[in-house]
Amino acid sequence: MRVLWCLWVCVSAAGAAESVRAAGAAPAPLSLEAQRIVQQREVEFEGLVQLLGVRRIYVDKLTGGATADQMRDLLMASLRESRLFVITENPDRADAILRGAAEDLIYNEHHQSSDGIDARASFNVGRRTANIRASGLGAAAGVGERESMNVTERRHEAMAAVRLVNRDGDVIWATTQESKGAKFRGAGADVAEKITRRLAEDYERARRLKR
Repeated sequence: MRVLWCLWVCVSAAGAAESVRAAGAAPAPLSLEAQRIVQQREVEFEGLVQLLGVRRIYVDKLTGGATADQMRDLLMASLRESRLFVITENPDRADAILRGAAEDLIYNEHHQSSDGIDARASFNVGRRTANIRASGLGAAAGVGERESMNVTERRHEAMAAVRLVNRDGDVIWATTQESKGAKFRGAGADVAEKITRRLAEDYERARRLKR
């Protein structure tokens, strides 16, 4: 009888263990940092999916002065050439509005350097006797060479931080790009091209996620 009871206990314990394995262990709670990352990815995913509903874009006036106005024109031209969206001048017809700030600077950078070698040496020996007789030996030598250089270089840098806002005022996409110029493009045109390329890449990524 005791043997049968022990056998029943072992079978019950094995069954309980199998049930726990089948149900799976309870997942450990996520840390605050992990929760933040998950929420951030959910927001990013939602924004990417909303890109698929954008057909018309209005490029708003960018902050940054006169150079920002030039960047706006470059952005409009670059986005239009991508053929992903219709660029409209009527914000009421747009599905989303591109807003942000831009800066396109041309300035002079000065470099000044100086190289030189200087050497100086002197040697004196004197002796005075009781009869007020003196003899002395003196020598001096010097070497000097110095070269200075002053160079002025013309620099061109551009930067833009833009965001795409839907009709509800929610930011669905954003990027920051900068450039010192490309081989066949100026700095401003290169920034506009980078923004358009990044938007096209994220649009394509949204299409893959939607499948």
